[in-house]
Amino acid sequence: MIQFAGLEKTYGTLTAVSGLDFTVEAGCVFGFLGRNGAGKTTTIRMMMGLLQPSAGTVRLAGHDIRTAPEAAKAIAGYLPDRPYLYEKLTAMELLEFVGGLHGLARTEAETRGQRLLAQFRLETRSGELIETYSHGMKQRLALAAALIHQPRILVLDEPMVGLDPEGAVELRSLLRGLAADGVTIFLSTHSLPVAEELCHRIAIIDRGRLVALGTLDELRARAASGERAGGAGAGTPSLERVFLDILEADAA
Repeated sequence: MIQFAGLEKTYGTLTAVSGLDFTVEAGCVFGFLGRNGAGKTTTIRMMMGLLQPSAGTVRLAGHDIRTAPEAAKAIAGYLPDRPYLYEKLTAMELLEFVGGLHGLARTEAETRGQRLLAQFRLETRSGELIETYSHGMKQRLALAAALIHQPRILVLDEPMVGLDPEGAVELRSLLRGLAADGVTIFLSTHSLPVAEELCHRIAIIDRGRLVALGTLDELRARAASGERAGGAGAGTPSLERVFLDILEADAA
């Protein structure tokens, strides 16, 4: 479970994130959507203890990221929007290193690493330096590193960037499987069809404020209630149409 309690971030007179209060239930694939600059990455960096909130906090499985950061991070995996990898290491060396940071014995880290490299189609390149990898391969490796300690919460910031179609299909299947096993997944993405396919609940943030929260059906109902002439139109609107209608209604 992830709990946001009055989470805020300000920079002088600029409010980047304003008073976020909501809960993500265990085993939920939760979509976190917004325009560029809406505050998504700032929110995620506060969640992961990389950025100090101006007010409020986030609790990961009951652990306050401000007062118990080590406990919170121990049960969370994180794939940032721009992963940093030690490119002079091999893939296996990286996974063993990250596993060690999480307290895994080297043999256990190696066993899990081999399984993850096979899962992400990297086993034949596991002994090569990361600097030789394509962008998509690095993205898959970064996700493997986020999973090496078998986290109960997985936070993903634009995980589809750089993945080929096969990799994107595999990632969607992986996320469905993890959620079925009870892993809570917090997914920030600009790929609205992916969010529509995967997410049990969705939050829409704009200018640092939470403007909508609910299931896709609940968001559709909200968009329909404020529909303008020539808006979503007949039939079942896509998440993309719902997203645009909610933002336009909020700005009106």
